[in-house]
Amino acid sequence: MNFVGHGVAEIATAMAAQAKQVEFVHSGQFTTPVAEEYAAELLEFAGKNFEGGCIYFTCGGSESVETALKLARQYQVEIGQKGRHQIISRGQSYHGSTLGALSVSGNKRRREMYVPMLREFPHIAFPYCYRCAFDCTDGCRNCGQEYAAELEKAIEGANGEVAAFIAEPVSGATLGAVVPPPGYLQSVAEICERHGVLFVADEVMTGMGRTGKNFAVEHWDVAPDVLVTAKGLSSGYAPLGAVIVSRKVADAIACGSGAFLHGFTYNSHPISLAAGRAVLKFVQEHDLVQHADSGQPDSVAATLRRELQVLLETEAVGDVRGIGLLWTVELVADKNRKRPFDAELNVAARVAQAAMRRGLLVYPVQGCVDGIAGDHLVIAPPAIITAEQIIGAVEQLREAIKESVV
Repeated sequence: MNFVGHGVAEIATAMAAQAKQVEFVHSGQFTTPVAEEYAAELLEFAGKNFEGGCIYFTCGGSESVETALKLARQYQVEIGQKGRHQIISRGQSYHGSTLGALSVSGNKRRREMYVPMLREFPHIAFPYCYRCAFDCTDGCRNCGQEYAAELEKAIEGANGEVAAFIAEPVSGATLGAVVPPPGYLQSVAEICERHGVLFVADEVMTGMGRTGKNFAVEHWDVAPDVLVTAKGLSSGYAPLGAVIVSRKVADAIACGSGAFLHGFTYNSHPISLAAGRAVLKFVQEHDLVQHADSGQPDSVAATLRRELQVLLETEAVGDVRGIGLLWTVELVADKNRKRPFDAELNVAARVAQAAMRRGLLVYPVQGCVDGIAGDHLVIAPPAIITAEQIIGAVEQLREAIKESVV
């Protein structure tokens, strides 16, 4: 997911310069200056909660999630909790395409073909205020606590076998930019800590400024034990992901066996790291995180929020939700009853095709209601977009919806 825009000369230059020095060495035997320097800069960007921690670089989001799952298991073994191996996640989540990542993903459509190959772990219910199963009259704080209690129940029901809980702080594609209710993430983090379970924050989509903070967990002052990021990390200039590890987890391994039993041929690839380092520098020098802060009235993210909210006047738009520069428009057949369109109609794809004909790219997704039904469009522009471009884009989206839903 591009955050800095295409064709940034400084990024291409940094990659070429690295290629002229050292294009690749295996991280099992060597490190490189770019790896050490970039890791230090990224840890600082991640904030004080990761002081004294470390970073494991990969080639993308799925690899990063796989790495985090294995890291959680090894951490528990290192501290003497050898029975802990289960990973709890949420229904309707998506954490990657590799088998481990897919095992902890709850999205029915993306799992169903591979179910016989997957290790089954518990998937708990998830906050989704537009279609909440609980009482939301108090601004959703109560429902947040109800959903957090489901995590505690699942941990207690696993008889001491849970190693970690993984969740996106703000849901990504499969549920569509659902912002957690007040108090939910804080309660989740507290429950994990109390039960000796690692909290893994999947920020593959939300990290690196996308939500108006360096990482989305900062909106709720939550400190995960492990944070996974990719996409905006390199903004597509090279394959790159990262697992950002707290000092507690890093020290358990460093002071135990001394080695993480894991690896990929191309993790910590120098050219990819040069790209990521140049992207981070560009983000900081151009204040792009601030551009993505929808809480700042003059930001482009605030303009996007205001313009998208107007789409609620459109008959087929049931919900507009999101934060920063990550938003979703949910489409419904009956606004009053929140009834989704029949899945066979594939309304999200039809709207996306109509938008494409108008020169607008959106991400169509189905299944937000029950894994099959439910159409929504994910909107995630780069932080270099202008207010004028946003206004024009939303108008084109409105017309695409009207054309496609008759």
